[in-house]
Amino acid sequence: MATASSTRVKLPASVDLDAIESVRENLLEALEAGPVTVSGADVERVSTNALLMLVSAAETARRNSFAFDIADVSAPMEAAIDRLGLAEPFAGMMKG
Repeated sequence: MATASSTRVKLPASVDLDAIESVRENLLEALEAGPVTVSGADVERVSTNALLMLVSAAETARRNSFAFDIADVSAPMEAAIDRLGLAEPFAGMMKG
C-alpha cells in the first residue's frame, strides 16, 4: 500500500529498451529508501523487459519488507500486462 513516505517513480510514456536503464536506476535508488509507488499513468508503450523488471523490483521490495505499488496504470500498460499473461504477478501491486 502506498504511504506518504513512499518514494514515487514516474514511468515515461515509452518504457522501452532505450528508457529501461534510467527507470532501473530510479527504481534501485527508490528501493534503497523504502516503500515505492510507481506511476504508470503516462505509459503508452511498455516492453516485456520493463514489465519483468517491475516484477523483480516488487520482489526486491517484498524481501526488504517494503511496500511496492503501481498506481494509475494506463490502459496500454494494463493491456500489455494482460497480453503477456502477467496479470497474476501484477495483481497485488496495481492500485487505482
